[in-house]
Amino acid sequence: MAQWSDYTTGERIKILRGKERQTDLAERTGLSVVTIQKAEQDRALSLPTLMKIADALNTDTSVILGQQAPRRSIGGRDRAMMRALSRVVHDTAAGLVTADEESTLQELEEVTGRCWGLYWKGHYTEAGALAAPLVASAAALVHAAPVGAQAPALGVLSDAYRIAGYVANLTGARDLAYAAIGHAQTVAERACDDVRGALVASGRAWVYLRDARLPEALNLAEKAAVDIEPRFSTATPEQLTVYGSHVNFAAVVASRMGDKGRAADYLSQSHAAGARMGREHRAHGTLFGPVTATTQAVGISVALGQAGKALALADSIHDVSALTEAARNRYAMDKALAQADAKMWDASLDTLEGVLRDSPEWGRHQALPGVIVEKVGKASTARLRRVSELIGVRSGAESFAPATARTAL
Repeated sequence: MAQWSDYTTGERIKILRGKERQTDLAERTGLSVVTIQKAEQDRALSLPTLMKIADALNTDTSVILGQQAPRRSIGGRDRAMMRALSRVVHDTAAGLVTADEESTLQELEEVTGRCWGLYWKGHYTEAGALAAPLVASAAALVHAAPVGAQAPALGVLSDAYRIAGYVANLTGARDLAYAAIGHAQTVAERACDDVRGALVASGRAWVYLRDARLPEALNLAEKAAVDIEPRFSTATPEQLTVYGSHVNFAAVVASRMGDKGRAADYLSQSHAAGARMGREHRAHGTLFGPVTATTQAVGISVALGQAGKALALADSIHDVSALTEAARNRYAMDKALAQADAKMWDASLDTLEGVLRDSPEWGRHQALPGVIVEKVGKASTARLRRVSELIGVRSGAESFAPATARTAL
């Protein structure tokens, strides 16, 4: 029996479409019938097109690209982590508070920091495994705190729910992601914490983005940014970090929608915040500064179809050591995509292979490597096959080969 990854991208779309007509799928996606036909003929897919098709077929982009089977075949360790995380998120939200031992606020803040550290290294399974007891302990601390003195504990609980939502979103557990982000919002409101409230709103916008709900994602991202916009003359590094990350994300969403004007406007604000800060700064589980603003601009330029501009920006970036590991990886992936768009096939595959070998745990949760391989297409090289093996899909050369040739490969 053929494995899911044995099919081409076009074949997987056909299978997921089932008996539905191409015209019906085109109508639900807002794409043309010709675009659907080209997708099923294994023509190169743009990321926005891929996301629209995935949304219409009620699946994840990684499923269409063959990185995951339709029922999301994740490893046993991942499944155990997600099961434990799901139980504690739903149980604590229902008021079922249990913790193995009492923890102090300072201890839980330290654990929160470790969770974010794992998350930004791309160690999502480990971050989720640590987030589960963190949620339970934070809920217990809130329950034990006197009425009127619960705000600090509520802040930690909101952060814990947000981490759970982020991990769930990246691993394709969309229902849990929505639930965790919703609980984080409720808790932040109870704490009367505007900064955390804005962070949660931005997190929900990210869930929308992964779920291909682009207009809603942009509206929410814009509102979150406006709600916390500081006065630059008096803003603290913490305020600028949170604000800068928000306008950056708004620019990302606008670029995915093809709105160059709004993307440029938010990028301008992002660069202004980064310039004001002078260096990267951490706050509330996020990192922002001038390097973040510039590297994000590379990905935004790629999404807008401006590969030349993206590569010019990349050439101006000489040191990304201040970024988190995940941010460095994402920047390299955006650079690889820009190189692919510019038909710099070997350079693109070199960049992509470097990221996947250095950070395999991070890479296996990303859809972009499959998009890049699809763009490289028929380039029949040993490098293309190596990269394809790293992400668990067939290379373009193999996808377009006759059946007999595929067997030989």
